[in-house]
Amino acid sequence: MESLVRTAGEREVLEAFLDSHRQVAVDKLRGLSESDARRRLVPSLTTPIGLVKHLAGVERNWFQHIVAGRPRDEIAGDARGGDASWQIEDSETVAGIIAAFEEACAESRRIAAGLPLDHVVSREDVDDVSLRWIYVHLIREHARHCGHADILREQIDGVAGA
Repeated sequence: MESLVRTAGEREVLEAFLDSHRQVAVDKLRGLSESDARRRLVPSLTTPIGLVKHLAGVERNWFQHIVAGRPRDEIAGDARGGDASWQIEDSETVAGIIAAFEEACAESRRIAAGLPLDHVVSREDVDDVSLRWIYVHLIREHARHCGHADILREQIDGVAGA
């Protein structure tokens, strides 16, 4: 990825950075037991499994709902990324959350693939945004949560780094 990021065009750079953060989020969850994935080490609802579930909701909201215009009630899984997206049901598993996140990311890639970076979409609550802006926003969102996941993982089992 390093040579791609250094020499590619704008879109390839944005996609590579976002995909890199997507992978880190999953890697921070992989290898944890079900109980460790659910451990709350901070006062908020933030847990390793909750981070990935939340990011799946963020992906669905931005790409399926906002970019593709699908009604939220027609999207499988949470499509908001709000507080509810952090809550993990007893029936949810690490493998299931990872699969749902990877499916949401694959759908995000499919939706964005046919659109130029200058493609503009309307949001319910603020001004219009371009696909370029959405990529940068998602890179920021994923990077922030990857940092959280890195700290949580280090607290749980000492694994640190990307």
